[in-house]
Amino acid sequence: MTLAQQFADLHQPGAPLLLANAWDAASAAAIEHAGAKAIATTSAGVAWSLGEPDDDRLGADSTAQVVRRIVKSVSVPVSVDVEAGYGPTTDDVRKTVGAIVGAGAVGINIEDRRAGPVLFEPTEQAERLTAAREGAGADECWINVRTDVFLSGQYGSIASGVEEVLRRAPFYKEAGANSLFVPGLVELDALADVVAGPLPVAVMVWPGAPTVAELAAVGVVRISLGAAIVQAAYGLASRAATELFTAGTYDLCAGGVDYGSFNASLTRT
Repeated sequence: MTLAQQFADLHQPGAPLLLANAWDAASAAAIEHAGAKAIATTSAGVAWSLGEPDDDRLGADSTAQVVRRIVKSVSVPVSVDVEAGYGPTTDDVRKTVGAIVGAGAVGINIEDRRAGPVLFEPTEQAERLTAAREGAGADECWINVRTDVFLSGQYGSIASGVEEVLRRAPFYKEAGANSLFVPGLVELDALADVVAGPLPVAVMVWPGAPTVAELAAVGVVRISLGAAIVQAAYGLASRAATELFTAGTYDLCAGGVDYGSFNASLTRT
């Protein structure tokens, strides 16, 4: 079975794929060591690790370089957040996906946010999804289309947001999407309505969100942490540095990975 087939098979209602998003080769290796069945990237984490801001600025080439390192560091399937496709045209999307799949990824996330709170119209995003599928060529690629309906803040209620998500979903399915990612929505009854739509549903969680068991019971096929781990990691770096510079102590550095075993885990034959 190929890695692409393995990845597709991990999307099961009732037993969702759990993704603790990585941002570089070492974080991917650590996450795999913890028991991950697949690795997904966070665009924010990848951008920050390269000293760049998030928000569709990194570009396909820089992302593909990181992806190659991640793919080399793990043995499980890798899916990549390509934001909105790194360019305004369908040709940009086609080239981006070609580069990412060429780097070894078997899945992508691609969002329908144009700029700021503005979303592509469903027909426009469908054209971009078709281009993404073309960019993958003969290679299998799981397309997880992210809709920013709830993150955009344009809809005044959960019900109106769900209505808009379900309006978009048929266009996205017809264009070749494999699943629908709805970040910002974790309300279980509303998620059940989206799950009843035409595409399998993925969600993003954070502290205080429903548990994996609760989300699985609703029928989502994929649960991810987004940028939560990289935010926690950089938060720890800041707090540990502050402790050193102010209290002159180092207690926050406790609990890290074992140097020898982790260093050895990064060597692959």
